[in-house]
Amino acid sequence: MTERVTLITGASAGIGTELARVFAANGHRLALTARRADRLEALANELTSTCGKKPIVIACDLQQSDAGERIAAALAAEEVELDNLVNNAGFGVFGDAIERDRDEQVGIVDVNVRALTDLSLRFADQLIRNKGGLLNVGSVAGFLPGPGMAVYYASKAYVISLTEALRAELAPRGVRVTVLCPGPVQTEFQGRAGVGAGHDTAILNVPAADVARQAYRGLMANKRAVLPGLGIKIVPFALRFFPRGFILSATSRFQRQRN
Repeated sequence: MTERVTLITGASAGIGTELARVFAANGHRLALTARRADRLEALANELTSTCGKKPIVIACDLQQSDAGERIAAALAAEEVELDNLVNNAGFGVFGDAIERDRDEQVGIVDVNVRALTDLSLRFADQLIRNKGGLLNVGSVAGFLPGPGMAVYYASKAYVISLTEALRAELAPRGVRVTVLCPGPVQTEFQGRAGVGAGHDTAILNVPAADVARQAYRGLMANKRAVLPGLGIKIVPFALRFFPRGFILSATSRFQRQRN
């Protein structure tokens, strides 16, 4: 009988690392992928010592077009199949899109959109066969236009839309599908994005470990969406009462304060 594993992308830091810890603590064997092999190996050793199951480590840059093929080949070599897929990897950059490096902007789409879509579709048959789960990490940003981080916000809108549609398609086949939409979380994301510290609203800020625990419970309970924290839960509801132009202007002012 083929062994089943949970694949987590972007597992080397932040929410990805915490998701790995939560899944491992709940008895799942893991396959971990990210760019930094040393970080993955350290996490794999930690999880082996605490949970007793050695994760599969796949060092891979999802920005590369062959990333999905490389991940699939590594899993096939280990003779495992997925029962859960967690598309956590993603990044953004702060600043006006037209002033940032174009390749960097397209790279956001490669990781946040293309790779997530590739893996979701590539492993759908395994998730169906194993009656598993798909957890895609979006963001509260996906509910808003995002001048100052335009491509990132747009990529997360795509993640929310795709995940909800896949939920409708896969639910009749026994697959749980959940989108996680956290607000500002103190991880390495801010440093890579070039976002200034200290401007995120405290009510929206939930620790990465709490986000991961809520995400796991939500996926296992087959929730459509997980929005960690009271402030985040209010955002999609509150947006219904404001004109789009007002939201655009308010988001733009908020983004400028983060520099």
